[in-house]
Amino acid sequence: MYKFSYNGEKLQHLSTCSWQSTCFVVSCFYRNFVHLINPFGFQVFYFVFLSFLGFWVLKDLKPRTEFRPRNIDLFFTSVSAITVSSMSTVEMEAFSNAQLIVMTILMFVGGEIFTSMVGLHLKRSKIITWNSEGKGTTVDLTNSVDQIQLSIEPVPDNRAHPLEPQNYVSSPYYNMLNYNSIKFLGFVVLGYLLVIQILGVASVLMYLALFSSAKDILRNKGIKALTFAVFTVVSTFASCGFVPTNENMIVFSKNSGLLWILIPQVLLGNTLFPSCLRFFLWVLGKKIKKSEAKYLLKNTTKVGYLHLLPSLHSSLLVATVLGFILTGFLLFCSLEWNSEGLGGLNTYQKVIGILFETVNARHSGETIVDLSTIAPAILVFFVVMMYLPPYTSFLPVKGDEHSSLEREGTERRRKWIAESLIFSQLSYLVIFIILICITERKSIKEDPINFSVLNIVIEVISANGNVGFTTGYSCERQLRPQANCTNKWYGFSGKWSDEGKIILILVMFSGRLKKFNMNGGKAWKLL
Repeated sequence: MYKFSYNGEKLQHLSTCSWQSTCFVVSCFYRNFVHLINPFGFQVFYFVFLSFLGFWVLKDLKPRTEFRPRNIDLFFTSVSAITVSSMSTVEMEAFSNAQLIVMTILMFVGGEIFTSMVGLHLKRSKIITWNSEGKGTTVDLTNSVDQIQLSIEPVPDNRAHPLEPQNYVSSPYYNMLNYNSIKFLGFVVLGYLLVIQILGVASVLMYLALFSSAKDILRNKGIKALTFAVFTVVSTFASCGFVPTNENMIVFSKNSGLLWILIPQVLLGNTLFPSCLRFFLWVLGKKIKKSEAKYLLKNTTKVGYLHLLPSLHSSLLVATVLGFILTGFLLFCSLEWNSEGLGGLNTYQKVIGILFETVNARHSGETIVDLSTIAPAILVFFVVMMYLPPYTSFLPVKGDEHSSLEREGTERRRKWIAESLIFSQLSYLVIFIILICITERKSIKEDPINFSVLNIVIEVISANGNVGFTTGYSCERQLRPQANCTNKWYGFSGKWSDEGKIILILVMFSGRLKKFNMNGGKAWKLL
């Protein structure tokens, strides 16, 4: 009896040790793997892998109609969803409910806020925490979120009070505060992501329940209300612009209440995210996690989170966003108030519709009018809005914390040759436009109105900005009408050649990763 008990305890002890050893090995492997991750390479793998995965799942699922999209169009759709570009080569109503759910997941995990939250988790994993004796090493986080530099610094073994100024930076207290602050920020971003979208879905469902006109549209199209609500809110918050209807939001142009619900989703999920995030941190710092919130608000460069901007930049960002919206609103009203696209709407519906259109011009790409029918001046304005990065600030910010990221040093000099070979964003866009003009030269010659250079520029800039605005394609604009031509509710790129679509896929990937090249082209001096 004693021997059996002894053997059982020994077996249990060996099992426990084996489990602990396995956990230790996995933990060490994970930590080493995280330290070796290059942010740019990781995101390239992330988006390419999910694009192919989404393509295989979409291909395996049956569409709603008998029409089966070609492989190139399904892959194009998967890339468009994961890069939140909303460029389409297939009518949305051709996709089944299961395929719409897959696209919803792709848009959710491809959104900038979600991917930035994953980046925060990886950043936190790179921090080596302190033991109880205050000895160890720490990883220097004085870097940008997208270009993480690692340097190991020895820390003296002192017992000074953690709040003493001369020892604060090198104290275990400071390093634990750094670690806890980034962990806290990750939870705040997750809460922000979930709460805003849950409120949005609930609001859309409530609107559909109260107003039969919107619900009847979905019923006639065979789209489930819950699928529409989740799909549209996730798409809008992620700045994708996909809508389950063929006509995008044109069929809901008279449903001003629905547009009002989506407008905050557009702003909170994109251009105003840094300002709202800073406000939420300030509010939470008043009641909970005071030290972490205070640290985050005062050390935006040290934290290295791209979307956590200094106080002045956040304030100027709000003013800039509102200024762009007001400019676009006044321009649209002055040129298109009595246009055919706004026909049938009363004054209130026109005001809300134009506001919705100008808000979406930056990065979301949802529309209530056919863009091919609006004035060229507005299209040029939209091109500029789509080209500008989301956190563009009109007023100069002097003494910004981000200026410290431009410091020269050993690491900077090592990258000088590579940076000299990198073009600016505008240069890449010009190259892509030229290539597409070459691949589509036959269509440009035979169908010059639809395949105008302006329409091609809009499509490329929209794909690069991950917006989704498109002028579409109309059989009525053909100079030589084709008997078998039928109008389809998908983007202008749906009529491009396969080579042109492949180039646009590269544009969407490039646009999703353009934050890694915001300072490109500095080696070129124009004198």
